[in-house]
Amino acid sequence: MKALARRALAVHERLLDFFGTPEWRTPLPALDELVSTILSQNTNDVNRDVAFFALKDKFATWELVRDAPVNSIIAAIRPAGLANQKGPRIKAVLQAITKARGELSLDFLKDYSAEEAREWLTQFNGVGPKTAAIVLQFSLDIPAFPVDTHVYRVTGRLGLRPANMNVEKAHPYMESIFPPDTYYAAHLNIIRLGREICMARKPNCPDCPLTDLCDYYAANYKNGKSRA
Repeated sequence: MKALARRALAVHERLLDFFGTPEWRTPLPALDELVSTILSQNTNDVNRDVAFFALKDKFATWELVRDAPVNSIIAAIRPAGLANQKGPRIKAVLQAITKARGELSLDFLKDYSAEEAREWLTQFNGVGPKTAAIVLQFSLDIPAFPVDTHVYRVTGRLGLRPANMNVEKAHPYMESIFPPDTYYAAHLNIIRLGREICMARKPNCPDCPLTDLCDYYAANYKNGKSRA
């Protein structure tokens, strides 16, 4: 595990040199981030943002969303796709938070440990490890390592996780091999690598800064040339 941790740190440092220090968009309040991340499931960032701001424009507060007819929520968030699933899910989560806390706020989680906060958030249907980790890392300043489709693919190709490890188990695993102070930048830079170079269908391995650290490259290239 120590060797793997050294390799993970080398990946992080190499990507910092290659891409620079990444910057997340303006952080959202935790409750906003939770809703935004639910909307982001199975869609792209553009459609997520269109749906999120449409919802915010239609309803002045999250309390109004919570109390609104579900069809009104569905209509507002339709650009995000799967609105018939996400609308009821958002309403149910807002209702459940109110029932548990007596108000609509997640600020109390700042006083929780990472594990306690993660456990509290994932009790709700539709809030999985990735959604919880995004809220923790980017809104509550609690170190967490979200594993989205790009992070899962890239870390698998690099050999930073077992090939048969599922995405749920990958979250704590990534947190065990990367130092907590690297989670923010490592997560964002690995996503960027996955979008720009290590694409799903045809990775552009010759342009990757991690070829000497990558199991996929070692298996598919010899002397810089594809074995295919």
